[in-house]
Amino acid sequence: MMNTVVMKFGGSSVADNIKLNVVAEKIISFKEKAKNILVVVSAQGKTTDGLIKDAEELSAIPTDRELDMLISTGEQVTASKLSILLNRMGHKAISLTGWQVGIRTNSIYGSAKIEEICTKRINSEFQNGNIVIVAGFQGINEKNDITTLGRGGSDTTAVALQAALNADRCYIFSDVDGIYSADPNMVTMAKKLNEISFDEMQEISDAGAKVLHNRCVKIADKFKCDIELASTFNNNNGTKVCKCIETAEVKSIIKNEKLVTFEVIKKHRMSENEVYDLYQKLLGNNVILENFKRCENQVSFRTEKINQNKVREMLEKDFLEYEINQKYLEKLTIVGYGIVQDNKIILDVIEILKNAGLEIFDVNVTQNRIEVILNNIDNVIIEELHQKLIK
Repeated sequence: MMNTVVMKFGGSSVADNIKLNVVAEKIISFKEKAKNILVVVSAQGKTTDGLIKDAEELSAIPTDRELDMLISTGEQVTASKLSILLNRMGHKAISLTGWQVGIRTNSIYGSAKIEEICTKRINSEFQNGNIVIVAGFQGINEKNDITTLGRGGSDTTAVALQAALNADRCYIFSDVDGIYSADPNMVTMAKKLNEISFDEMQEISDAGAKVLHNRCVKIADKFKCDIELASTFNNNNGTKVCKCIETAEVKSIIKNEKLVTFEVIKKHRMSENEVYDLYQKLLGNNVILENFKRCENQVSFRTEKINQNKVREMLEKDFLEYEINQKYLEKLTIVGYGIVQDNKIILDVIEILKNAGLEIFDVNVTQNRIEVILNNIDNVIIEELHQKLIK
């Protein structure tokens, strides 16, 4: 029997009371496998999206602190409901918020990073025979303000607690039974991977795939915490993310539709100070940038669509003399260990995109990734790429 197991359930797994019963049964079945069980939960279904929409109806750009205060409530509701259910079923359980389990973060609201975890409360509850249900996605900063870890951050909560508790295993449960070579909703021939390396999983997460929160993969790699992704609703084998032997082949194709590029243009040459000022203000507003470029009289950069209102307001307020253009883009990412060493892969990608008449704005290549920025890409092209590149 294992000593401690961490189980994380995503929003689709806990979307309503019927599914909460399925989750409860899954947790109870694990009591035969482990002495201690810690469960991390997300908000139910589209709760977080609804809370953000409510906030934006009150203010186009809600303050980051207050938004964190609001959206952290979704996970707390799930945790308490699941605890109520397990106790009714005869299994002792207690729900705890991020701050109650001792998750301390920095003060970057909306994208906070975990700095330390005190496990005293958790271990005390284990000794009392409780299943511990933790509200994911949240912590507390030095001001005792609630912070959130970014969308998908419950994954990071789970893996961080796995590392802090030296747990035997961490399972990430959702409505799919593992990691696929492409989004099965886009590619009918997508295949499930039995295992994938930390490095490859990091590339997939960074590319925008909604599989694992990108920061949780970094924590898992650092502390050598294997993760298993599996389905809440069946007992099929999932996908293991681990320090596995890497093979030089394409593992996954990801399409990310949530990008926007900004061009900030001045009539005359931009000075170094102006460029630095713009860059610092963007970072100071917690805007994650991609491909920040400067030429004589303009600066361009990419960010996620979720940041566009914040960026637009900042530019129109502080850079009135500049012309501001924006357009939506899509990013195609081909992931596989060492694929940069195989020129044929890159040539095949470019040929397929060229034959489809797609306009390519940018191509970036790293050891494990080919990244192409386009205006748009049809799912039929993703199918063709999958058929050509994945064995």
